[in-house]
Amino acid sequence: MPEAMLELKGLTKSFGGLLAVADLSFTVERGAIIGLIGPNGAGKTTVFNLVAGFLPPSGGQVLLEGKNLVGLKPYAITRKGVARTFQTVKPFRNLSVLENVTLAAFLRFSLRRQAEAEATRILEKVGLQGKMKVSAQDLTLVDQKRLEIARALATGPKLLLLDEPMGGLNATEVDLAVRLITDICADGVTIVWVEHVLRAIMNTSHRVIVINYGAKIADGTPQEVVENPDVIVAYLGKRAKPDAAH
Repeated sequence: MPEAMLELKGLTKSFGGLLAVADLSFTVERGAIIGLIGPNGAGKTTVFNLVAGFLPPSGGQVLLEGKNLVGLKPYAITRKGVARTFQTVKPFRNLSVLENVTLAAFLRFSLRRQAEAEATRILEKVGLQGKMKVSAQDLTLVDQKRLEIARALATGPKLLLLDEPMGGLNATEVDLAVRLITDICADGVTIVWVEHVLRAIMNTSHRVIVINYGAKIADGTPQEVVENPDVIVAYLGKRAKPDAAH
């Protein structure tokens, strides 16, 4: 059995009378790319917020390499090796691309020259080496998405949570983003990602977990998931065919 990087045990989150995450349990193996999908409002971003410490759970555990993260502040969880991106990119708009990533690298490096060197390496990795002096607010959407990923990578994560990194991208940009995600995993980073571009997530993920109304309804290979009747009804629509994701 591969070693677990992340394990959720009975994770639950209520907002008043609304149960956003319902007794959710799953394991993410070290070195895997795991897709987390479901209809709008299914609870996917809430799961990320619970794992990253932005929200306290109502119950359950979040284990990183066997150690419970519940109760830790977001910065402490980041120091332990969990980084995340957001659906809506949140760079420091008036700072340059290099400055944005350098700030994130200060989590690991105390000297500016070290942090800048790491930021430069990562910007080359994500394809932004030619735009390091550009103000973040002047980037295109696809480059802002890449900057968001670069800032997360600068913290040195073991586990990277990607929240809709392909939203708003065209087909060519999606293909480039898929390649980047695959390369990041090949560098030793475990990835869990939420995405509505099904073609990308089904062709890239080792496993796909489907949630609806905060509860897990399927967990398997991409092919198993798209053929699951519960998923077809809840996510793809009653008339969807098993090949609808391709």
